[in-house]
Amino acid sequence: MTRETLVNIVLIAGLIAVPLWAHLAGEPFTITLATRAVIFALAAVGLNLALGLGGLVSLGHAAFFGIGGYAMGILAYHAQTYTPLLDGPFLLEGTKSMPIIWLVAMAASAVAALVIGLLSLRTSGVYFIMITLAFGQMFYYFTISWSAYGGEDGLSIYLRNGFPGLNTLDPIQFYGLCFALLCAALWLSARIARSPFGLMLNAARQVPHRVETVGLDGQRAKLIAFVLSGAITGLAGALFADLNRFVSPTMFSWHMSGEIMIFVILGGVARLMGPVAGAVLFVAMEHVLGDLSDYWHIYLGALLLGIVLFARGGVIGLLAGKVRSHD
Repeated sequence: MTRETLVNIVLIAGLIAVPLWAHLAGEPFTITLATRAVIFALAAVGLNLALGLGGLVSLGHAAFFGIGGYAMGILAYHAQTYTPLLDGPFLLEGTKSMPIIWLVAMAASAVAALVIGLLSLRTSGVYFIMITLAFGQMFYYFTISWSAYGGEDGLSIYLRNGFPGLNTLDPIQFYGLCFALLCAALWLSARIARSPFGLMLNAARQVPHRVETVGLDGQRAKLIAFVLSGAITGLAGALFADLNRFVSPTMFSWHMSGEIMIFVILGGVARLMGPVAGAVLFVAMEHVLGDLSDYWHIYLGALLLGIVLFARGGVIGLLAGKVRSHD
């Protein structure tokens, strides 16, 4: 067993033990914090697929996070107001069923990622960053003026959506649901990294010309990775909206894109558990340092600066030592 595998096991064990302790101790707020960290980790796992394997520095992943959130908000809003989502030849109604909402959120985010990817992958470097950022801001300003769903005030959902056989209003059960989805995304990410597709994607990131020389389409591989990344981030957005029972344009803001990228950089780019470690550290700092000072972002900035300068492998790299991709 390598050091990185051991670090990963300890991190997973902590994500199981802390919420269980909080449940037994009657600390629902701690469970909510852990749920927030797990959902952010899921979004970062999505970005890590594009950034870590494909080398795609996207500053527009908030678009997929927000689309997932609004997919949940719109479907739940029409279900709670008993108004059809679409009237006419085909009647389309809202729903409070989580599995259906997740499918819609992932499909909508994947379609958006496909369109954005087709356009933005024509460029690279700083131009790719600016185009993805521009798409995110387009969605942000669109939802601000979308008065049918609350505009800049956002949209509230009275009750959390349901999952068959579970009471999602119980914090520990909702946490278990989010944790299971995170584990599924991590399993998928590990499988992709070790598959021929993942190896080709990694090669396309490092030596794109050689990949093209042997007849492989590196750009198509990056587009597929970008779509998968968008779908996973959209799922995280739907869960985040369910956690808060509220969606707003801030889910689309560039701040959100920046935070998702910070999770990946803090934990370790291209590390399997890097996004998880980064999200947990961010939420812990937000809670602990936020109580001490309104200017806690200064400490976050200092930590990020230290990691970028002295620990290129992020937190996982510091603990596990040698840089290894998706151990």
